[in-house]
Amino acid sequence: MDKTPLQDHARALSLPDQHTPPPGYNPPLVCEKIAQERDVMAPMRDGKRLALDIYRPDMKGRFPALLAIAPHNKEFQTPEMARAAQWSQPAWSRMWFGGAEGGDTDYLVTRGYAHVCANLRGAGKSDGGGAPDWDLYDLIEWIARQPWCNGKVGMIGISAFAGSQFDAAVQQPPSLKAIFPYDSMGCFGEWGFRDFYPGGLMHTMVFLLDACNVMHLNRGQPGRLPPAVQKKWKEAMRNPDYLMYPNIFNVLAQKGQTMPWYFEQLLEPFDPEDIVERTEARMKRIRIPFYTGAGWYAYSYKLHLQGSQQWFQGVKGVPKKLLFTGPAHLQRPFHSFHDEILRWYDHWLKGKDTGILKEPPVKYWVMGENRWRYGSDWPLPQTRWTRLYLESWERLRTQGYTPGARDARAGPDTFVQMPPTQTNRISRLRYMTSPLPEDTLVAGPIALYLWASIDQNDTNWIVILKDVGPDVSVRTARPGEVEVPEGLPERELTRGWLKASHRALDPRRSKPWRPWHPLTRKAWKPVKPGQVNEYAIEILSTANLFKAGHRICIDITSIDLPSGLAGAHDVEYAPYHLCSSRTVVHKVFHTEKYPSHLVLPVVPHQPG
Repeated sequence: MDKTPLQDHARALSLPDQHTPPPGYNPPLVCEKIAQERDVMAPMRDGKRLALDIYRPDMKGRFPALLAIAPHNKEFQTPEMARAAQWSQPAWSRMWFGGAEGGDTDYLVTRGYAHVCANLRGAGKSDGGGAPDWDLYDLIEWIARQPWCNGKVGMIGISAFAGSQFDAAVQQPPSLKAIFPYDSMGCFGEWGFRDFYPGGLMHTMVFLLDACNVMHLNRGQPGRLPPAVQKKWKEAMRNPDYLMYPNIFNVLAQKGQTMPWYFEQLLEPFDPEDIVERTEARMKRIRIPFYTGAGWYAYSYKLHLQGSQQWFQGVKGVPKKLLFTGPAHLQRPFHSFHDEILRWYDHWLKGKDTGILKEPPVKYWVMGENRWRYGSDWPLPQTRWTRLYLESWERLRTQGYTPGARDARAGPDTFVQMPPTQTNRISRLRYMTSPLPEDTLVAGPIALYLWASIDQNDTNWIVILKDVGPDVSVRTARPGEVEVPEGLPERELTRGWLKASHRALDPRRSKPWRPWHPLTRKAWKPVKPGQVNEYAIEILSTANLFKAGHRICIDITSIDLPSGLAGAHDVEYAPYHLCSSRTVVHKVFHTEKYPSHLVLPVVPHQPG
């Protein structure tokens, strides 16, 4: 009789986990008791103080420290908060809460690290006022001098906590030896317009985030604004695309007394003219190893997926790694892949050979295949950039348009979208391949080059890449075989966005798989109604195995909608975009003159 324990059978299955990258690492426990100090006030060079909680092994010795710091309330990072949340909530739980992102204190401390959770200046219990320019440098060096610290500091935490890590690396504190900024903030400005609002489409994530904001604010009666700001405010108050949303109108009407950061973005929804040059200068100041990444969740955290790739590609000359996990958000309170985090820090802060630099620098989860793969760079060097051309009757094909042939002169496809004040229906055009003859691995950035006209001076282009199938149907003229069957499984993979007025391209920075739009006020240009323009739409990176018999599909739309009431959403941090307040007629062309096509990163696929 087989007496193997049940859990060993489960382990033998080697079930893949989208948030547990291989090869696995099990750092030993060094203590079981945790010493803690709450609300410690660390002095900065100008006399202001930052509030922090310190958790460390309750034993003799000096230990490396991992700092988690953000504008989020540090009370969300406490062990009692984790206990109250039953230690973890999956992304589909209605009790999932994004701000608990500072790391698993119990796991880190019992394995020989001090875990320091702090608030930035002007947030929570930290002092406000003064200049925060060197706070991260000062705090890291303060931690390194403490009697329980061995002088080596790393950082931990996702989202805003990850943004602070790159900010600290730019300041170059001597005791900061490595960082692990997963779900990093935007590269071109921490909350930069480019990474946060791909294609220049304003969305409502900041509005949703503000419910748990602990930044210090002085809220009073709306008054007169400085002349330059007042001019922009009047312009915004005349914008019907803003005013049809009552929640957005309220932010504007209060003149920055509520949600001041979002108010500023509504008034100036553009990239600064010099942001690229300033960011490139910041990148040159990063001289320590970093391990960044994000998940395949383009439906909400766009800046994390975009920012991690921009940092990885832009910073040169240091050891660096890139990790892409699955499409579900990480559990909260955050404790995912802490074994990988300590595999990184045991190498850099404890001097152990964990093998982490012996594997390829890129590790990514492949949806559809449900397995991990490795790469030597990103985009993957072996990528075969493949064009799929839009065709009438909702088709995608590999052949281009034949000069002089009839299919090169087809009429446009058309959809009409009414605004959300008049409908809950999202209109679309759909284009699909035939069922694929073999498994096809798509991994990397994507672009759609769309030739189109509209009858207004602006619209949103929203492109959704899907895996549809399996589909064993045959389309003929026989009854029942005319249409693609209804009810086929559909799985959304990623999205792309472009505001039509932001269609201008920077040819020097653009690549075929990554069109680069300036997104500045200077480059912004309303559309001439009826004019056919090319819209180069960046679609956020993904990795998916389209299995034989499945279809590659794109939907082209112009709006998405809040799924809650009064402009809210029923899932935290899944924002909708502000769309046109007018009914817009969209015409999509696919001819020799207007060769609309998709650029896909097809990767040679070896099963197993």
